[in-house]
Amino acid sequence: MTAHTRPIALDFDEGIDRKTLRRLRDRFLAVNRARWQRAHSALTYRQQVVLDILPLVFHLNHPSLPGYLDRDCPYGLSHYQPGDEALGAAQRLARSFAYRDTGKRRPDLHGLFLMGSPGSLGHSVASDLDVWLCHDPQLPAVAVAQLERKAEAVSAWAESYGVELHVFVFSADDWRQRQQRAEVTGENCGSAQHYLLLDEFYRTGIHLGGRYPLWWLVPVADEPDYQARLRQLVDCRFIRADEYIDFGSVPRIPEEEFLGAGVWQLYKGIDSPWKSILKLLLIECYASHRDAGPLALTFKAAVYGGETRADYLDPYVLLYQRLEQWLLAEEAPDRLELVRRSLYLKVGLPLTRTEHSAEGWQGCLLNRLVAAWEWDRKTLSFLDNRQRWRVEDVIQMRRLVVNELTHSYRLLSRLARDHGSAAAISQRDMNLLGRKLYAVFQRKAGKVELINPNLAPSLEEENLSFHHASEQGGSANGGWRLYRDLENPADAFWQPVIRRAQSLTELVLWCHCNGLLTRATRLNVRAGETAASVAETREMREALEAALPVPLQPPSREALQRPARPARLLLLVNVALDPQARLTERGLHKLSSRSDSLGFSGGRENLVQGIDQVTLNTWHEVSLQHYAAGDTLIQCLKNVLAMVAATPETMPELTVHSDSSGHGPIIARRVSALFTDVMRQFFVGGLGPHPLRYVIEVDRRYFVLQFSDREPGFTVLDSVDALLAHLGSPQPGYVPVVFDRQALLDDPALRTVCQASEPESVQVFYQVQGRRVRLWVVDEVGSLCHWQETFVSRRQLLMPLLRFLDTLIERRQLRRSLGGLGDISGIRCYELVARDGQWLAERRQVSADEPARRVLEVQAVGVRQDGAGLAFDLYCNDQEFAAQEYGDQLMAAVAHYIRSLRPSGDPYPVYLNDVHLPHDLEPMAYQQDLQTCQYLSYRHRLETELNRALGNA
Repeated sequence: MTAHTRPIALDFDEGIDRKTLRRLRDRFLAVNRARWQRAHSALTYRQQVVLDILPLVFHLNHPSLPGYLDRDCPYGLSHYQPGDEALGAAQRLARSFAYRDTGKRRPDLHGLFLMGSPGSLGHSVASDLDVWLCHDPQLPAVAVAQLERKAEAVSAWAESYGVELHVFVFSADDWRQRQQRAEVTGENCGSAQHYLLLDEFYRTGIHLGGRYPLWWLVPVADEPDYQARLRQLVDCRFIRADEYIDFGSVPRIPEEEFLGAGVWQLYKGIDSPWKSILKLLLIECYASHRDAGPLALTFKAAVYGGETRADYLDPYVLLYQRLEQWLLAEEAPDRLELVRRSLYLKVGLPLTRTEHSAEGWQGCLLNRLVAAWEWDRKTLSFLDNRQRWRVEDVIQMRRLVVNELTHSYRLLSRLARDHGSAAAISQRDMNLLGRKLYAVFQRKAGKVELINPNLAPSLEEENLSFHHASEQGGSANGGWRLYRDLENPADAFWQPVIRRAQSLTELVLWCHCNGLLTRATRLNVRAGETAASVAETREMREALEAALPVPLQPPSREALQRPARPARLLLLVNVALDPQARLTERGLHKLSSRSDSLGFSGGRENLVQGIDQVTLNTWHEVSLQHYAAGDTLIQCLKNVLAMVAATPETMPELTVHSDSSGHGPIIARRVSALFTDVMRQFFVGGLGPHPLRYVIEVDRRYFVLQFSDREPGFTVLDSVDALLAHLGSPQPGYVPVVFDRQALLDDPALRTVCQASEPESVQVFYQVQGRRVRLWVVDEVGSLCHWQETFVSRRQLLMPLLRFLDTLIERRQLRRSLGGLGDISGIRCYELVARDGQWLAERRQVSADEPARRVLEVQAVGVRQDGAGLAFDLYCNDQEFAAQEYGDQLMAAVAHYIRSLRPSGDPYPVYLNDVHLPHDLEPMAYQQDLQTCQYLSYRHRLETELNRALGNA
């Protein structure tokens, strides 16, 4: 098509005529037709039916046509008459179809437009089709909803032909008033831009049917007086108002839009970097050179000037020319080179393959551009062979892309500071886009960097070699190195290292997430001083593939609207480690039947030596945390619980893997059961963390897990005695004790006591063992007291203790109005017995009110002494023994007095009837009510000292 030789000039002040307006409209339609043909030719023969029939589908509401839902759906496209392409496509789809349109019904639809890359240099078979469907603004909301459902049905039909179709339904009135309903989705920029999108629509739009854009009829010079010119055209009847549709003018892009539009393009740049770089630079160009005006005005001025050749009016050519002019003036050759590469890769035509470069208008147009750029054959060959790019090439290209995106981000940050409050983008959309950018580009400790955001089709490697530093004479802590095609380890000194990492898991995970390592990749592992193997590495890759399929899909809008939380957890246990190496060296492979992986064999060895925690969160960030020193299992468990505590209503999927050789599967099952049990206890019902103390036994030590608010904490205890002392410590409220399924299996009585614990009661448990008896008291908040003594009879065992507890409860009841601990329901006694291989706590009815012989009343009253801590004054019947008076001889004096009251001299034990403790038992705190176990602890200590002084110990 040749250019018009005569420009069209419209002078509204001097006068215009209908003939000139029709000629101008026809000139735009000629450009439109050329672009439609190019868009049509870019589709496959099968896909072309979608573009052919699209206007007819919405013009008619016909059951034989795609998208039909019901007879009430709005239809009718203003002034549309289907051509041969549309009618032929309809008859191919439905042979019985016959076109009938009386034209008497008022149409519901004002216009149908295709916009974006179709018909341009940047269009391809894989490009999507964005369609604007503009309805009558008088349509009720119910009718608009029906139209939207039909649009979705048409899009689904188009997808069956391999066409990604997006139909945006709105009215031109809503558009001008910026009231169109829009949210940020994969194809919708939401509130991020209005005039920028209108600028793109005017310079790329293809009219498919309905009314013509009024914008065509207003010269560039009159754009500032756009509304006045429209009124002149309509009021003076130069045009019929029902033949045109008005979306408004674009005399300039307001500064308020640059921030939202830039963030939106950064968002899109994650998945489509080449196109986004071009648009980001255009936004920067617009922001830097406000006088140049939008590209839509350049396009309109060219058409008015007589230019109708599609190559010269191509939207991507106009875009490149604007950027080239700007970057040359800015003396930024590196950025200009990135623009050229981005345009070339966006087009996707490999010119070094002659069959493509010589065919079609796109190849010819691209050839002319490349010739002007003076690229050599090497550059073209590199860009044309993206499928052969290796990881080094992608990292280099990604660095250029990220540098440009970072430059754009800094520009946007400056705009946010200057115009943040007036930005066109809504705060909700801004937060949404910001979170997506954060998830992809933000660097964090342990986060796996994804290096291939659609830069290369694939980074799969045929051969990968993982070498430990000690294999090459390095230290055992020197980490791992990744090579390509390295069969002979001696060649490692001469081969470039693809990547270094501290652990084998880090390297394998990075390779998996970035697509280097697949099922078909041949592996070579040089383990050095580690226990790694090819088989273990393959198993690890399979575990990653099952738990973390790649490529990762973009996070959903719903996920980005909420804070990130862990979605999947994969624990890789003992990677490159032999957990039994120490046992093997000592010849102690297994000395007992104990098979618990956390207390293995007679030595109670912990077989969990190292854990690699792979986390996928709901923003689709992948991170790795390596636990290799100290109590690795407990550290990992604490970290996982802290993450879950933030959002307990949604538990992450948990998978545990350990090398299948040796005891790997058993270890994995044990760790999985532990983590699952702990999370179930603390977060049952999707709530929590619930108050409890969870006891885990590992390697002859005990770990007590307890939350403080939402922070998990562990207490490490080296013996059972230390554990029992810890379980007796004061608690702020009722906190039961829960034992891990393998903890303290050799003390089932203790497990039974804790399992039978109940809130707001005092429970006494005892177990008779010949001449000795074990006693436990679980108080009103779950604290546990434990001691042993000589067993004479149940009555002598329980009566003094029950009287003491009754006294405490009675005193607390008298003070309950002061707001202390809640009421205690009573005292219950249980005897621990073994029946049919199980330990049971059987209730025993014992009353402290049973008649008994007169007993000695012994009381202890705690007094705080300056600098000496807590001391006790003792009272025997009415006789006082003050700590200040007797000092270290207090117990001896009391014992002497008690012996004087026993003519027979029998050495039977003495029990304290009551203990009074000060409320400032802890120097830095005041307690209105002390716990029962606090009293019992001091009672037991004083009784032990007194009976020792009596010679009863």
